[in-house]
Amino acid sequence: MSATEQDAVVRVREPLSADVITATAERHGVCVRPFTMEVTESETGAVRYIGVPCGSTVESVCAPCAKKARALRMVQCREGWHMTTEPVDQRGEPTADQRAVVEYRADLVAAYREAVEAGQAGDADELREEIRTVDDELHALGVRGRMPNPDGAGKKAPKRSTRRRQDAPNLPRRKVEKRTLGREYAGGYRPSMFITLTCDSYGPVRSDGSPVNPGRYDYRRAARDAVHFASLIDRWWQNLRRVVGWDVQYFATVEPQKRAAPHLHAAIRGSIPHEVIRQVTAATYLQVWWPAHDELVYPGDRVPVWADGRFVDPDTREPLTQWADAVEAVEHPAHVVTFGAQVHSKGILGGSEQAGRHIGYLTKYLTKSTGEVITADTDRQHDHHDRLHEQLSVTPCSPRCAVWLLYGVQPLGTTSKTIPGHCKGRAHRRTTLGLPGRRVLVSRKWSGKTLADHRADRKAFVAQALAEVGIVKAEPDRSRQVWHKVQPGDPNVPPRAHLLMHAISERIRWRAEYDAALLAAQQPNLSATQALAA
Repeated sequence: MSATEQDAVVRVREPLSADVITATAERHGVCVRPFTMEVTESETGAVRYIGVPCGSTVESVCAPCAKKARALRMVQCREGWHMTTEPVDQRGEPTADQRAVVEYRADLVAAYREAVEAGQAGDADELREEIRTVDDELHALGVRGRMPNPDGAGKKAPKRSTRRRQDAPNLPRRKVEKRTLGREYAGGYRPSMFITLTCDSYGPVRSDGSPVNPGRYDYRRAARDAVHFASLIDRWWQNLRRVVGWDVQYFATVEPQKRAAPHLHAAIRGSIPHEVIRQVTAATYLQVWWPAHDELVYPGDRVPVWADGRFVDPDTREPLTQWADAVEAVEHPAHVVTFGAQVHSKGILGGSEQAGRHIGYLTKYLTKSTGEVITADTDRQHDHHDRLHEQLSVTPCSPRCAVWLLYGVQPLGTTSKTIPGHCKGRAHRRTTLGLPGRRVLVSRKWSGKTLADHRADRKAFVAQALAEVGIVKAEPDRSRQVWHKVQPGDPNVPPRAHLLMHAISERIRWRAEYDAALLAAQQPNLSATQALAA
């Protein structure tokens, strides 16, 4: 090989500039997949482009953003787990602007209903679009939650009996007090708890999670339990609060076991007797009052078709049963979900090494997607996941799921674009295997703060540290700036590499200033300028 050829081989093996920039950005904690925003100064008209962090929580997508998100969750868990005082509700009062926009929306809804009753379809569509615009404006003003439907509440769901099942143990019931702190023991100790709940058994499994006998493994019940696991958890918290008599607060994560069934790890503020935990778990169940979906009405390629604004039978052209009518005809629950017999609970003291270890365990997999946690290393595991996914593909996940069409029921929200049997919900994906979309479950009064509040606290701490040594960062006046998403094909948008280089330079400067502030704080006679020079 000639010297020229050797040089060519060496050049091919050298890293690309984009890879070097990305690696440098990750080293300095800079988002590697920022999206570009166009910022216009309203007074001068100057336009500049800013890279905004993507905010991904998955490390394989953006490691710096995912690590920051996990660190923030760890702070949220730590601050709320062993609180000694009741958290303060920091929700603000409705502003004058919010009330004015709500009044305007009420007028629009009244006009919309008048247009619908008068049969003025064109005016009704315009008013409906204006209502959507107003809803977006309310959310931009800081209003949380869903606004009332302009078309009304629709047909009310039938009332079901609240009498407990005969096969479920009874639970004592107390009035829930307005407190979130547990009992304080002698010596000022106020321990908290760490709890693990699992799904029921569907058949014996091996050490790798695959079933011993796949033919006898209850895949149908496993799929339905996974779909409704989040609702079962909500029922468990409700029952626990009624039994202990106070507003139990929690920080919980949902992760898959080796058998691909979901299980819950939860940090609970306050101590509860272990026997009570087991009693509540054994007595908690969830009845799914949905139409029966045991046998497919339309298997294979013979599926309902869209005609005259609804789905009909492909042969008889008879319309399918509407969702509300199908639910009203239900006499027995289609499925009953319960927890498994394995319940783990232990007491944890605040500030202990054990508490820190369990916080790390709670947030261990938060930087991984569900598909990265559910892995199959053997042929038996691959086959097990395939069989579970096959059952999940014919298990409805919600009243809007397109799988209902295969059972002769027209779900809510169907249109001409709905494909029978094809639902985009997470429950039907091969990578999630029915696991719920919410990986982190945090009660409203856990720490008295939202993630945005915790993020603001970290920013305020750094700003105070810099201000104490004479480094003051001026906050830009957001009211004089107009932010827009960049339009596709905008020739003025800088390449991502330019945004990363600017962010790296900015992060290096910030880090130098913060290190100088720490050095000046340790040596009071040293100014921040001298520390920077050092």
